[in-house]
Amino acid sequence: MKIVNTYEAKTHLSQLLDRAAAGEEIVIGKAGKPIARLVQYVEPVAPRTGGDWKGRVQIADDFDAPLPSDIQAAFDGKA
Repeated sequence: MKIVNTYEAKTHLSQLLDRAAAGEEIVIGKAGKPIARLVQYVEPVAPRTGGDWKGRVQIADDFDAPLPSDIQAAFDGKA
């Protein structure tokens, strides 16, 4: 891991930003010790909200009822 000192970071900030935008992680340090990371910004993903399909999908009352024997046999590889 190469550490970029603060003076170099101030001097070459535009180039460092371009490198970070390309996916590179830049470590900025002071007196040879890491103090910060410059990384590519990733837009946060909004949490999903339910209910988009409300009223558009209907599930039959017998949805989880046992299958007819001939269809079950096909699933079991017996048909």
